[in-house]
Amino acid sequence: MWAVIGAIAQVTERIRVGTGVTCPTTRIHPAIVAQAAATAAAMLPGRFWFGIGSGENLNEHVVGARWPEPAVRQERMAEAVAVIRLLWQGALCSHHGRHFTIENARLYTLPEEPPPIYVATGGTGRATEIAAEIGDGMIGLPPDREMIATFERAGGAGKPRFGQIHVCWAGSQAEARRTALEWWPNALAGHGLAWELPLPSHFEAATEWGTEDAIAEQIVCATDAAPIVEAVSEYTEAGYDHVYLHQVGPRQDAFLDFSERELLPALRGLRAGAGAAGGGG
Repeated sequence: MWAVIGAIAQVTERIRVGTGVTCPTTRIHPAIVAQAAATAAAMLPGRFWFGIGSGENLNEHVVGARWPEPAVRQERMAEAVAVIRLLWQGALCSHHGRHFTIENARLYTLPEEPPPIYVATGGTGRATEIAAEIGDGMIGLPPDREMIATFERAGGAGKPRFGQIHVCWAGSQAEARRTALEWWPNALAGHGLAWELPLPSHFEAATEWGTEDAIAEQIVCATDAAPIVEAVSEYTEAGYDHVYLHQVGPRQDAFLDFSERELLPALRGLRAGAGAAGGGG
């Protein structure tokens, strides 16, 4: 991921880039993540945002560490954010906390301004409150008005709200559904399972019942811009002010061409319509 961010920095000048999301607690120590994010922000001045989450066992179990319950994972994430922000100050520093230690550490390559930290969440409980308390913004999955309201009540009012939408664009509905089921069947696993299962074979077992009709209820399968625009509208109506799309499958170049040709103009029309309806720009 970090190598890809460096490559993007070399060939772009305006596009904003972020991690959606990385876990700074188990497999990678927050001091290492702090350095990687600072370097990315220095390479993308004013264009990099740092998305973090409390992690998934699939990625984190590989170092042999215990996978704790959600409350402990959230606590670790909050302390990791404190460590990262401490290191981003640029001074020689130490931290001896409950979960992490750094001693006489310093980052020597820093951006002019630290990147914003956006914290991932998926519901209306404590995770969303933590995102509001420690984050400069949030990243959410469902278009849930109550989740946005929880975020704002807990201190997130005025902070950016990013929504992620899984889409699969293809030349036909049949191809889109087939590709979505082949490449992203884990969308059929409940969110609880998604954080806890340690192996791909476990995801395969949990989703082997899946059908193309079922996956189409979880992933926007599209041949044109209209269903994607409709999905984006649901997120903006729920209270998100930023939306990013995850194109499922190998046709990434074709999706970018489609986005330039059809999707982005349609989304600009949606934005203009919302501005006109609200009486502003």
